Amino acid sequence: MDRTPVIASEDILKQFSDAADRYNHAARLQEGMAWRLAGHCRHLRIPRGFWVDLGSGTGRLADALEVTHPGQSVLRVDGSAAMLQQQKPSATTLQWDLSRGLPPWPKQPQLLSSSFALHWLPNPVQSLRMWIQSLQPGSWLVLAVPIDGSFTQWHAAAAAAGELCTALPLPVGEDLTAAIPPGMVQRQQLLQFSQTADSPASLLKPMIEIGAGSTTADRLPPGAWRRIFKAWPQANITNRFALSWRIQLLILSR
Repeated sequence: MDRTPVIASEDILKQFSDAADRYNHAARLQEGMAWRLAGHCRHLRIPRGFWVDLGSGTGRLADALEVTHPGQSVLRVDGSAAMLQQQKPSATTLQWDLSRGLPPWPKQPQLLSSSFALHWLPNPVQSLRMWIQSLQPGSWLVLAVPIDGSFTQWHAAAAAAGELCTALPLPVGEDLTAAIPPGMVQRQQLLQFSQTADSPASLLKPMIEIGAGSTTADRLPPGAWRRIFKAWPQANITNRFALSWRIQLLILSR
């Protein structure tokens, strides 16, 4: 039996709701991924019609899709009312907690898209299977999700300091791809990014600012954080520190 601890969806949604008004300012990596996904979609033969962004947050991906596909609207689905309220006035939104599964649709989507949302669900692999099973012939699923192997510097610093690494456990990339039926993968890419700052604390601060600070681990006392930051490996750039991400990009079509 899988006893991996999970975070209550109410706690995750509360943190994101509390950060809604500052999300767009701090979510630089998420913005870049939104435009990357939208750019890929420009070259796909996705039928026009009912498009959905799952875990839309403030609408970064949905906005990018609408800009790169003039005349196409995207339904923005998120569990946080506060995040949905940050959307542009003309946006079509639906408040729905994706930990409950997919909402009932008025019609079948031609596109399901999602960026930086799947890993917050209680069982990302099971949710991915559900999303795939909901696809109809000719429809698409496009997503980006951080995966295991991210935050190597954070894990190394915590181990060197003899402290617990409180980073959110991320899905294993191989487990996600194993959930995909044969013949559906149109594009699969592992992206690696490194953010740098003048201190380790500055690398983690944006996560708190955007509401992404939820974790299954217990809180650390200030002394433990000081030991972790002291043990944080320095980047190749003088007086800079790095935090690395591994992001799985998947484009699937039934």
